[in-house]
Amino acid sequence: MEFRKLGNTDLEVSVITFGAWAAGGWMWGSTDRKDAVDAIVASYHEGVTSIDTAPIYGQGTSEEIVGEAIKGLSRDKVQILTKFGMRWDLESPKGDFAMHSKDNSGKDIDVYKYAGKESVIREVEDSLRRLGTDYIDLMQIHWPDTTTPISETMEALELLIQQGKIRTAGVSNYSTAQVKEARETVNVVSNQVPYSMLNRGIEKELVPYALENDLSIIAYSPMERGLLTGKYFADVKLQEGDHRGDYFKNFDLAKVQAFLQKIEPLAKEKNASLSQLVLRWTSLQPAITVVLAGARNAEQAVQNAKAAHIDLNQEELSFINTELAKI
Repeated sequence: MEFRKLGNTDLEVSVITFGAWAAGGWMWGSTDRKDAVDAIVASYHEGVTSIDTAPIYGQGTSEEIVGEAIKGLSRDKVQILTKFGMRWDLESPKGDFAMHSKDNSGKDIDVYKYAGKESVIREVEDSLRRLGTDYIDLMQIHWPDTTTPISETMEALELLIQQGKIRTAGVSNYSTAQVKEARETVNVVSNQVPYSMLNRGIEKELVPYALENDLSIIAYSPMERGLLTGKYFADVKLQEGDHRGDYFKNFDLAKVQAFLQKIEPLAKEKNASLSQLVLRWTSLQPAITVVLAGARNAEQAVQNAKAAHIDLNQEELSFINTELAKI
C-alpha cells in the first residue's frame, strides 16, 4: 500500500481509503453489518489502514460498524476520518435545511447542515462513543453551514485539537474561498470533495490552490457510485431505496459505456478490473492525496485495495485522458 501525508502534518493515510457510506445502509438499500465489518477488516489486512465515515451514514450505524471492526485491530495503526454537521436529531431546526429522508427503519427524518460550536463539540463526543475510541484522526465538517460563521466552527475544531480529542481538522464540500477562510482560524489539512473521471470540476480552481498551499484533496465518489465499474451496464438490479437509479440519469450512459469499453483492454493488460484501473487513475491525479472506495463485502474491499499496486506510465495515462475527452 502507498501512504501519503495529509497536508503539512505527519499524519499518514493509505492512498486507497475505505469509504463507509454504504456500510451505514442509508440511501444504499440497507446493509449487512457482518459483511460491512468483514469488509473493513479485510481491507485493513490489505494495507488500507484509513477509514472514512460520518454520523449521518445510517444515523450512527456506519460509525458503530467502524467501531466494531477496529476493536481487534491496532488503534495506532488505523486512521479514522469522520465528519460532523449533518444533524438529523435536533430538538428544533437549526442551520440550513439539507433534505427530507427516511432512516434505516423507514422513519421520516429532516436533515440540517448545522455546525454551531456547541453542536460540533457534542457531535465529536457522540462519534467517539460510537467508534469506541478516545481520539479521531481527522474530523471534517460534512457540508458548509451558511448560518454559522466559519470561524466559529473552526474555533471548535481548534479547541478539540488542543484537548486531544481530534488530531487534525479538515473540511468537506468547501469551495476554495471557504477553505481559505477556514484556514485563518485552524490548520485545515484537507478538503473532501467529489472527483472522478466524469466529474473534474475541481481541477479549475481547487487543485491549483491545493498544490500551492499544501492542502490534501480527498476524492469521494471516484467510481460515481458504481457506474464506472461497468457492472451497471450488465442489468444489475438495484435494491429498493437505492438512490443510484436516479443518480445515474445524470450521465450520458452510452458514452460512458463506450469509454469503459475503450479502456478495458488496458485493464486486462494490467491484470486488473475496470474498477481498479479507475481508482488508480484517480489516485495519480494532481493534488489527490486520498481516494475513497466503498465495499459491501470483503471480496470487494480486497479488490479495491489492490488498485494501489497498478503501475500506469505517462503514455497510458495520456491514452485514458484522450478517451475521457470524448465523453
